[in-house]
Amino acid sequence: MRIIGIDPGLQRMGWGVLDARDNRLSFVAEGTLTTKPKTPLWDRLVELYDGLAAVLETWMPEHAAVEETYVNKNPKSTLKLGQARAVALLVPAQKGLVVGEYSPNLVKKTVVGAGHASKDQVLMMVKTLLPGSGNAGPDAADALAMAICHAHHYESQMRLQAAVGNGR
Repeated sequence: MRIIGIDPGLQRMGWGVLDARDNRLSFVAEGTLTTKPKTPLWDRLVELYDGLAAVLETWMPEHAAVEETYVNKNPKSTLKLGQARAVALLVPAQKGLVVGEYSPNLVKKTVVGAGHASKDQVLMMVKTLLPGSGNAGPDAADALAMAICHAHHYESQMRLQAAVGNGR
């Protein structure tokens, strides 16, 4: 399965694509969509929407993994992050992708082994697990970590849902 991980952000939205076959992960592509802080919010959201739609069109993933929102101390920043996250959820959903959502701590624990790992630790493990990656910056590395997390957890979630649905 081809997975795009998305690290939502209004100023920088990281994305990373990998292929998961059996227990093997292969790096495909990574990047960061950027907007300018002085641009009106609605225009920034359109830029992110169009940029993410183009990435999906280019790399054709079947699944998307998006980071869940964490609460900042600044409610205004949290609200803006939520709006960028809405774009990160909407674009893949409109394209018919399976979308998974993961907490930052679960992603770090899956990739690094510790739920409170630093960005540097995440970047180092992403580069180790996906040779050739890690050159597009920390936001793209976080997005690839999101995709790695989805690759490891999605199948388990589906088996659990099927078991619960069958009354087991």
